Amino acid sequence: MKKFKFELEQVLEFRNFEKEAAEGELAKALAVENEIQEKLNNIALQYLSLKKQMKGSLDFSDMLSQSQHSNLLEYQKEELLKQLAEAKLVTEQKRLVLQECMKKTTALEKLKEKQLEQYRAEENYEESEFMDDLAVMRKNP
Repeated sequence: MKKFKFELEQVLEFRNFEKEAAEGELAKALAVENEIQEKLNNIALQYLSLKKQMKGSLDFSDMLSQSQHSNLLEYQKEELLKQLAEAKLVTEQKRLVLQECMKKTTALEKLKEKQLEQYRAEENYEESEFMDDLAVMRKNP
């Protein structure tokens, strides 16, 4: 009996390699997004802490210093929001690339499964024919 061989196995392996690379790129893009989000969360915490410090303070120099710090935090927040928007665009592009790779891989895997089922059916048919021939040969020596 011959062994099953999928003629497009190398193409499938290459598609799987592409898919894994796309998954890695998406993971990197998501990590960048998460890092920016963490920085934004940190700025929000600093801003809350600053508000608590300013509450009830009557010292003008403290108020001026805290106001400048608040402006700095606001500037940093705006810059991080721009970076986050760009990172989200990159992430979406990476996600689309991964989806395309997954479609190609899935199509080849389905083709392989279909060919494997056909191979098994042919093997079963050949085996049953062989058994039938043996049975006939035993009855008619």
